[in-house]
Amino acid sequence: MNVTPIWLNPDEKAAWDSFIRMQETLIGRLSRRVQADSGMSASDYLVLASLTERGAGRMRLLDLAQTVEWEKSRMSHQVTRMTKRGLLVKEDCPDDGRGAFVVVTAAGYKAIEDAAPMHVEHVRRLFIDALPPGELSTLGLISKKISDHMAKQPD
Repeated sequence: MNVTPIWLNPDEKAAWDSFIRMQETLIGRLSRRVQADSGMSASDYLVLASLTERGAGRMRLLDLAQTVEWEKSRMSHQVTRMTKRGLLVKEDCPDDGRGAFVVVTAAGYKAIEDAAPMHVEHVRRLFIDALPPGELSTLGLISKKISDHMAKQPD
């Protein structure tokens, strides 16, 4: 498929470049901090946080993958690694022989409970404290608007 691009104008490019630089720097720093503070990878933290915050400690594998915007195979490999370390277990789904539930173990709960206070402190220091409340609110609205827009677009 041949598509003629509509190149970004200087203001659009500056906004995009600034956003990407901020996002990559923030995620990189938070990933390094969670690893240094807890020994967990950023992926471990994301999976445990997603399961405990949104799934009450238990979600179907496919739903978990969709929640964090990963391919099913990537999530399956991540869950396998975390299962070997005792952070998660997989349980068969009685309604669907091919499906599986991913469940946080006691060790997984302990790991996220130990890591979360340090993580939120780093989020506050690196992200929240950078903006006054009004600008933070605006950023939240803009982020939601972009997320809602993407939800309507094909991949």
